[in-house]
Amino acid sequence: MVIYNNEHKLFLEKMFMEHPDLKAGKMFGFPAWYVGKKLCMCVYENGVGIKLPEKIILELLEKDPNAIPFQPYGKAKMRQWIQINLERSEDYLKYRELFDESIRFIFSGTKE
Repeated sequence: MVIYNNEHKLFLEKMFMEHPDLKAGKMFGFPAWYVGKKLCMCVYENGVGIKLPEKIILELLEKDPNAIPFQPYGKAKMRQWIQINLERSEDYLKYRELFDESIRFIFSGTKE
C-alpha cells in the first residue's frame, strides 16, 4: 500500500510547477520528479527523498535532525539519497537550495 503525505506532494508541485528541467512522475507508486529520465526526488511516507552527492548527504546526516537515510520499504539505504522529514509542508521552502542542488546534480549526469 502506497501511503504518503499529500500536502507535501501538493506543496512541492506548486514549488516546482514552472521549473523547466523537472517533470512529474511516479517512483514505486509515490509522487516523484525527474530530470530527463533520471529520478531526482520523491514524496515518500511523511518525507521527501532527494538524490544528492555523497558529501552533502554525509553533512546533512551529521547536522540536520530532519535528515535520515532514504530506505524505501525498509530496504537497504539507497546510495546518494537522503530523506527529509518535516511536519509542515511549507517548511520545505527552507530546503529549496537543496532541491536545486539535486536538480543540478542529476542534470550534470544526464546526456539527454
